[in-house]
Amino acid sequence: MKVVLVGNGAREHIIAEKLAEHCDLYAIMSKKNPAIAQLSVKYWLCDINNVNEVANIVHDNEFDLAFSSPDATLEAGISNVFENAGILVASPSKSASRIEWDKGFMRTIMKNHKIKGSPKHEVVDNVDGAVKAIRDYGQVAIKPLGLSGGKGVKVSGDHFDSIDEKIGYAQELIRKDGCVLIEEKLIGEEFTLQAFSDGSRIAVMPPVQDHKRAYAGDSGANTGGMGSYSTGANLPFLEKSDLDDATKILKEIIHALKKEEVPFRGILYGQFMATADGLKVIEFNARFGDPEAMNVLSLLKTSLVDIFLSMAEGRLSKPEFSDECTVLKYLVPEGYPDSPKKDAEVLIDSFGIEKCGASLYYASVYEKDGKILTTSSRAFGVLGKAKTLEEAEKIAENGCNFVKGPVWHREDIGTQELVNKRITNMKSLRSS
Repeated sequence: MKVVLVGNGAREHIIAEKLAEHCDLYAIMSKKNPAIAQLSVKYWLCDINNVNEVANIVHDNEFDLAFSSPDATLEAGISNVFENAGILVASPSKSASRIEWDKGFMRTIMKNHKIKGSPKHEVVDNVDGAVKAIRDYGQVAIKPLGLSGGKGVKVSGDHFDSIDEKIGYAQELIRKDGCVLIEEKLIGEEFTLQAFSDGSRIAVMPPVQDHKRAYAGDSGANTGGMGSYSTGANLPFLEKSDLDDATKILKEIIHALKKEEVPFRGILYGQFMATADGLKVIEFNARFGDPEAMNVLSLLKTSLVDIFLSMAEGRLSKPEFSDECTVLKYLVPEGYPDSPKKDAEVLIDSFGIEKCGASLYYASVYEKDGKILTTSSRAFGVLGKAKTLEEAEKIAENGCNFVKGPVWHREDIGTQELVNKRITNMKSLRSS
């Protein structure tokens, strides 16, 4: 089969790696990811969010199956380009992926279809409405309705010290976008549950916990994700009922979108928070998480090509996953996230990485004159996989040592000490 993948980050690197095992892979990228290029029969560089540029490539080639990965490409309607060309598509349409790129739409779907898990919230389009909501809720999360790369949400106690700062940020988003989403602040532990969907059914993947904060101990600014871990069928701080509730909510979203005549075929990603008051929905995404894709796909034992094909054809096949633990640590440029060092050379000891049992995934780096150089974003994902979390963390940590240059990472991700904090926090909340 000729399968075409759109995207060029670390998430797309592992998707490409899994697809290339069972098909002839073709790639459409905004910048050349050296690893994806090596896995591909052929690749093209263009503006991957431009439907006309992608359509020109599609017009001159015959593909059997397509998957558009990054969120902005889904909002732009790149999946529709392939569908309009008569190609089977395993990623959601522009209208279905609205569940991610319009948070107001997402909350409305949940309300209209009586899906549990929404916090108290309001979408407001004026400063007076924002001030009232902020005063009513007290502790708030203030969010842009559209895509923000995981960096647009600001929360009381973490980003705001005064009511004036909250109002100022809400006002900034109203000026920029015309409206803003204001929610009550949730207290608990976040986790990600991702699912394959064919528009009617879902098959869930192992749950993952991501780490948004830049620095050790969950301090610093929000990022696209500094790393993540998984521990098989469940996470140590979750109860089985949490996972059951999350799965039920994902199923209900798929059914709701089908009733709304925007069937969702692709990857549905639920960002949840376990709280003292039960499970709450933070957001939904219409694609694999980054870094969470590396955790779950490294455990996948079934052909990803077969799963994508079954989704596209509306006959979802059941995936099989290993029960091992995974730890993913992101190497980022010096100065990240505030003033990252760009265009700096990094040296990769591929033999050393392989020998220690780690896997390296190329993210936002580029190749020039045979050298690998950094950009302003995350550079590499380093993955460890093993029977225990402790072993997986050691492998990932060792793997980071084989990339030399002005890059750094959060050393505490996947450590038992940090996981124990999550367990203790949830025990305290549940008993309160």
